Amino acid sequence: MSSVSEADYRCQHGDTICEIRVYEQEVIIVPTLLLASFLVTIVFIFLLRFCPERVDRIRPQASKVTTRRILQGIDAPPGINVLEHESIALDMPSSYSTFHPPNTYAPRSGLPPAVKPATPPDPKEEPFKPSFTPIVQPRELPRQRLPESFNLVTPLPSAFSLRTDCPVSLYRARMENRNVVLRVLKDSADATERHNFLGFASFLAQLGPHPFLPELLGVVSLRAPLVTVVEEVENRDLLSLLWRCRDDKVNSPCEMTERRILTMAQQVASALEFLHGKNFLHGNIRARGVLVTKEFTAKLWGLHGVYMRNNKGTSQREDPSMKKWQAPELLAKRIPGQSSDIWSFGILLFEMATLGEAPFAEIPVNELLQFHQRGKSLKKPPNCSNTLYSIIKACCQWKDQDRPSLAEVSRKLTSAEKSASDKVLKVPTTVNIEQYLQEAGYGEANSYTVF
Repeated sequence: MSSVSEADYRCQHGDTICEIRVYEQEVIIVPTLLLASFLVTIVFIFLLRFCPERVDRIRPQASKVTTRRILQGIDAPPGINVLEHESIALDMPSSYSTFHPPNTYAPRSGLPPAVKPATPPDPKEEPFKPSFTPIVQPRELPRQRLPESFNLVTPLPSAFSLRTDCPVSLYRARMENRNVVLRVLKDSADATERHNFLGFASFLAQLGPHPFLPELLGVVSLRAPLVTVVEEVENRDLLSLLWRCRDDKVNSPCEMTERRILTMAQQVASALEFLHGKNFLHGNIRARGVLVTKEFTAKLWGLHGVYMRNNKGTSQREDPSMKKWQAPELLAKRIPGQSSDIWSFGILLFEMATLGEAPFAEIPVNELLQFHQRGKSLKKPPNCSNTLYSIIKACCQWKDQDRPSLAEVSRKLTSAEKSASDKVLKVPTTVNIEQYLQEAGYGEANSYTVF
């Protein structure tokens, strides 16, 4: 019996519900299955096109093969494998999602994440209102070009040793016919460190380019290890450059004159004014946070603290090594302002004029605030002109409202440069590292890295 005759047989004329029940398979079930399969196919094609990292999770893990490419180093000591102490597995198949909250990452080694005891909020603290939201994703380096785009990898030397708990390793490499620095997140990094690493890269992309900030060239965020690629600044940090200028036996020419100091100071001031224009405080202006190119162009760095303070809302842990550069209001634990960076900028000028001496070397850290309260200031360096010293003193005024604005400082630097001396500055002694650490207030915690 046909379905039509069956409907005529079972249902009365005009009974629509009865007819739908008779034709249920042809009218409802089959079209629904066809529509569902079509939607699933469309979603998978969309993921394959725009979210390849999610497709990697769906594919069977057995089909992935773990390979490691041996990369040859440059500038490595003879007889030493430059990657022996720490491998950069640029071909590892693991995939990390980009810019997700920390709790979206799976715990490592199948262990549950450690639970931190809750701490009661400080009633004195006002709720933090982030002024920056990481919405711009930096350039993602094409997956098919890895690791070919990173060759000639070698560990990047630093003037001091890195902290043992630092989650980032630094490497020098070649990419697109230029030298770059790789900030590589270690395999031991936890979910929060991975999130902060990618968030910082997004912050740099959001910040935008500036001629006196190191250029962000791209990231590797879709597979392990996570990598941020930054332009290489050949003369490294300004502090170590100043120390090299003290040594007459240095291989590369290092001639620091007052005119060069004023030019580099204007470049740092331009970058700082750029940050202030975006309502960001730097909070860590000093010679070790300034990078110098081979043409002696100064580029302001130390931006990770800016990201953490303005985006994450986390207070910076108290670091004794920063106090010699901090304004009195920070030492007194008051709210900093843009003038606090002006104070630190004055200390930076003192470092440059003395070729890397520690500021307030004779004053212990715990006596700094009282020293400032008595109205005392930095002593005039022997090689420093009256004009440059007047700018230093103007920046380091006790009252923040008495300090000049960045625009005023830039005008003074420009005016002073016109009559500045081209005489090469000389300091008769080299730096004693242990003595410097003590005078600068580092104490036993040695944490010196610029990237």
